[in-house]
Amino acid sequence: MTALTLAAAQSLSIAGDVPANIARHLVFMQAAATQGVQLLVFPELSLTGYEPALAADLAIAPESPVLTPLREMARELRLTAVVGMPVRLAPKADVMIAALVLGADGSLAVYTKQHLHPGEDVAFAAGQGGAVLESGSERIALAVCADFSHASHPRQAALAGANIYAAGVLISESGYAMDSALLRQCAVEHQLLVVMANHGGPSGGWVCAGRSAIWADDGRLLAAVPGVGEALVIARREGERWTGHVVTV
Repeated sequence: MTALTLAAAQSLSIAGDVPANIARHLVFMQAAATQGVQLLVFPELSLTGYEPALAADLAIAPESPVLTPLREMARELRLTAVVGMPVRLAPKADVMIAALVLGADGSLAVYTKQHLHPGEDVAFAAGQGGAVLESGSERIALAVCADFSHASHPRQAALAGANIYAAGVLISESGYAMDSALLRQCAVEHQLLVVMANHGGPSGGWVCAGRSAIWADDGRLLAAVPGVGEALVIARREGERWTGHVVTV
């Protein structure tokens, strides 16, 4: 099997405009495919923007036809995309923050954010996480934003056999130094390749930092976007070593 190539999508989301955001996700997926990417991770709530006040109205069931264009593109490109969306797992269930795994093989998996930021419980319920993904010999654990700030979360990922930890996030300018240090620590402490996909511009009233990044399992920064804007941060395994670079979208 070809060695895994993966990427963080640093995208911009239009508040509440799911069709427009889907269209932009499709552009990212096509750009990623031209780089040989097989796994593409988008920011937290990438399809709606980080908009808690809109989440109840925008929430979908994971199998919703809203996702059809993305799922068809994933199959066509043979690329697995992890997209952010508020979901209800049953018609009258609480809304949760999800990372939906749209498989290259047409499959669908759901990861729901386990650890909420203070105040998020007004709009969202805490989720149950999700299964580790597999790609050849690689095992990928997912996280959504605050999940990684709880030491138990990356520890459980490592105990589950993951060697890659992929987080879709919203990190502000004020929080970036602390959060990026935590992610690097996750890499070193648990020998994980850590992927962080952040919003490339404002969302939900937050001034997002951009600077999406990938760290090797020894804490070495493989690649990072220098600031805001739209880009892909790509990591390729070359033998036993990962290399990284950034591509503007």
